[in-house]
Amino acid sequence: MCNLYNVTTTQEAMRALSKALRDILGNLEPSRDVYPNRPGPVVRNAPDGQREAVNLLWGMPTPAERVKGKADYGMTNIRNPQYAHWQQYVGVEHRCVVPVTSFAEPSPTPSDKDPETGIQRNFWFALSKERPLFFFAGLWTGWQGVRRVKDGPGDFELYGFMTTKPNAIIAPIHEKAMPVILTTADEIETWMTAPWAEAKRLQRTAPDDALMIVDKPTTQVKALQASLVQGKLF
Repeated sequence: MCNLYNVTTTQEAMRALSKALRDILGNLEPSRDVYPNRPGPVVRNAPDGQREAVNLLWGMPTPAERVKGKADYGMTNIRNPQYAHWQQYVGVEHRCVVPVTSFAEPSPTPSDKDPETGIQRNFWFALSKERPLFFFAGLWTGWQGVRRVKDGPGDFELYGFMTTKPNAIIAPIHEKAMPVILTTADEIETWMTAPWAEAKRLQRTAPDDALMIVDKPTTQVKALQASLVQGKLF
């Protein structure tokens, strides 16, 4: 499950690839790590029909039967859009695309844990070493409720993105799923405008050569160096 990604791009590039006609993001930071239940930039089909770039809160409403406690912290990833809870959001009016230049998955190796925080270190994936812009296929909605108990109820605009079966690059790190990635203007246009029967075909595994590992935990780097010295494949 992808719960961390980075956006390192220009707003001009984001608007150009997504064909956004309106930009209300303000000034986008040069490099931004996005975490669950925090704002992230998306390009959505807005309520007035315009395609706009805007900041929304990451985490779609959780199915009621899965909410634990007094707050709904949101679901970042959507794997099964056929589930009744998600069917209300699959129409064109709830579609968005999420700009990304790289995304993270925690290392499955126990020794890759940060000794100070106890958190697993990450592998980072991108289209290439240059980390060009692409998009996740997303959904968004307005919502009323409690995101944080200390803040009480409020009105929010939320987003999440689709996942699917992992390819050969992702599977050794995260065997359950990978984000649905859109890399061309045609794919973005289909996701944003096509009937669901057509758009849902984009929820497919990316080709194995579509992504590469651009950063990895230091223990993995040391293992790679050792294997090269010994003449072994990593």
